[in-house]
Amino acid sequence: MPVVEIDRRQDPAAVDRILRSLPDWFAIEEAVVNYVESAWRRDSFLAIIDGEVVGVALVNRHFPESAELSLIAVQANHRGKGVGSALVNAVSMSLVVEGCQLLQAHTVGPSFEDDAYAKSRAFYRRAGFLPLQEFERIDWDGPSIVMVRPLAR
Repeated sequence: MPVVEIDRRQDPAAVDRILRSLPDWFAIEEAVVNYVESAWRRDSFLAIIDGEVVGVALVNRHFPESAELSLIAVQANHRGKGVGSALVNAVSMSLVVEGCQLLQAHTVGPSFEDDAYAKSRAFYRRAGFLPLQEFERIDWDGPSIVMVRPLAR
């Protein structure tokens, strides 16, 4: 397992490169552009292996008690190596220190059959997120599931 370093800084160019390596999840140009633009504004956690940014997590703080993991992505050739888990853990630990109690994430809901997003939901479950509710048209024209992870206090 490679050593994953986490750095809390913005790097929109790395976000663009990582998202473009994941066409099964990020094939819509407008969505990629929106994520890259949001990388300038959001709290950003970067996963680095051997000096290269290979993963990113963007956090949106809605209230002092809660935050949203608005993006988590790991470069295609580094998936399955613990990078995503390292990002979720770093984000969670940082939020706990800041007094946050709940972390949410949205992804495509299970009523829309798609292998890539089934993998996303499984990742979130392994990372301690629980399904809360599926909604229509909150993030896109189809179903989105809101998943939540209680943060240790």
